[in-house]
Amino acid sequence: MLHPSPASPPPPLAPPDWARAGIAALAAREPRFGTIEPSAGPLPWRTRAPGFPGLLRAICGQQISNQAAAAIWRRLEAVPGALDPVGLLALDDATLCGVAGLSRPKAAHARSLARACLDGTLDFIALRGMETQAAVAHIAAVKGLGPWTAEVHLLFAEQRPDIFPSGDIALAASAAQLFGLEARPAPKALAVMAQAWVPWRSLAARLLWHHWRQVTGRSTVEDL
Repeated sequence: MLHPSPASPPPPLAPPDWARAGIAALAAREPRFGTIEPSAGPLPWRTRAPGFPGLLRAICGQQISNQAAAAIWRRLEAVPGALDPVGLLALDDATLCGVAGLSRPKAAHARSLARACLDGTLDFIALRGMETQAAVAHIAAVKGLGPWTAEVHLLFAEQRPDIFPSGDIALAASAAQLFGLEARPAPKALAVMAQAWVPWRSLAARLLWHHWRQVTGRSTVEDL
């Protein structure tokens, strides 16, 4: 008896036209960006859900590897009600930590996010109309959601073109390798470096992450 083969994962999304134009502009300004895709392959266009689920996914990725974060996220999204603020607040630590694999601090951050969504402290509709600096501050005002979480959410869920999470360790390591720096730049130094890539800093970040996965031998496409 023949058994059907498991379905292949869908191919990664290609960058939209505006991003392709931005990548070309970056490569014209800094030719080393133009070396990344020929070496690492086409840039996969990673996105996340807007609103509560997207920020909840960003919490999963705080201070751990992409692979570990993806594993936790798969377990969390399978829990009934977890992707809704009301449903998440009904879950105890035995479920959020024991079943889904969140640490206790991250479970607390997730509940803080859910409460902020329900009481209006975090307004996703207003967020879309905010300038980037104000949007980062609006998200980071929620307990447990710092600038990195806010920036990653705005970059992937809202697909804003000019955000650079300068506190990201992988971005610092990738920049050091790509540009031949003696040491990994500190967040402030990396932010200064990224000023040269305005208004395409989000694309620079995506390319640097892509480069670092290739350098470290990780899968080109990860479940983010």
